[in-house]
Amino acid sequence: MQVFQMDHISTLFMAIIVLLVGRFVRSKVGILRRFFIPVPVIGGVIFAVLTLVGHYTNTFEFSFDGTLKSLFMIAFFTTIGFMASFKLLAKGGIQVVIFLIAATALVILQDIVGISLAKVFGLPPLFGLAAGSIPLTGGHGTSGAFGPLLEQAGAAGATAVAIASATYGLVAGCLIGGPIGKRLMTKFNLKPSEELLKEEHADITNEDQSVEVTEHTFFNAATVIIVSMGIGSVLVGWLKQVGITLPIYIGPMLVAAVIRNISDSMKKELNHKEITIIGNTSLSLFLAMALMSMRLWDLAALAVPLVTILLVQTVLMGAFAYFVTFNVMGRDYDAAVMACGHCGFGMGATPNAIANMESFTAANYPSFKAFFVIPLVGALFIDFTNASIITFFMNMFG
Repeated sequence: MQVFQMDHISTLFMAIIVLLVGRFVRSKVGILRRFFIPVPVIGGVIFAVLTLVGHYTNTFEFSFDGTLKSLFMIAFFTTIGFMASFKLLAKGGIQVVIFLIAATALVILQDIVGISLAKVFGLPPLFGLAAGSIPLTGGHGTSGAFGPLLEQAGAAGATAVAIASATYGLVAGCLIGGPIGKRLMTKFNLKPSEELLKEEHADITNEDQSVEVTEHTFFNAATVIIVSMGIGSVLVGWLKQVGITLPIYIGPMLVAAVIRNISDSMKKELNHKEITIIGNTSLSLFLAMALMSMRLWDLAALAVPLVTILLVQTVLMGAFAYFVTFNVMGRDYDAAVMACGHCGFGMGATPNAIANMESFTAANYPSFKAFFVIPLVGALFIDFTNASIITFFMNMFG
């Protein structure tokens, strides 16, 4: 078998190819545009299918460098931090709490479904956790952390199952988000009021309309992002030394939020348009690198019980977003965007939620509230509640 070892430059090159292919395919396939399937997902799945062929024919495979993938992920979350103004928090703070409660309820349901179906198929209950909130709401990181613990508790192969389930969720969450958001928007004829958009976000809107993107403004935006990333990384490292472990992107995101609010208090404008451009580009590259590394043969090798569990989990996520998330978040356009994002969030990871919402709002209307609520819950709170619930079920069935 020919193994293509890709360094960080070659990996970036392949990510660009994946995005170009995804953009071309979506431009030619109407259903992909109508359901707002993100370009990185389209290109990434196509590339993953190609690697699947190479695997089964034993002819070729790729080995990618993950350095830039982490860099783009951190850069993206840093740009999200610049959206977190106290002004928006005052208006959307209660919705952060409501969405956290809804997301936590989904975590409990995902674990109950996983455990119950595992029992139906005569499998250990812990096997169900490996196809529950660990890989779905938790993602690959939580799978890597809890998989070995499940194996130590007697669920042989739990790590591989969790990783494969997280890979499935990464794609499934992106695929169902757009159609659910479109259905809600069409059924209830939803759109944000112009008055609300002007009231909450006139500063950003006016800047986007009046300020031209130049080399100078783009450099200023890149500088403030890089400074936030640098200070935030030092903060995360210091906290780790004193016994507090946080995901690497939390520090830069928090620093960016502080800079945003200092800027607001001093009435000095940040380059929001340029920051958004950098953030969107970073997100696309990060997702492309993540998806083109998928090992579809892990999914193909899964037993029928696991495939069944994952399909049921997908139905659960779609129904929960449609009937619960949309209703508790206000039954308005912002709620529809959050329902769309919750599919990516509850089946994959926060970047998938953002990708769903980016694709949906790009074709419809902006939703600053959704882009504030979901990343905040995903980055700061859900990992704690998810880990607590997983630990509870492990102690109950371990």
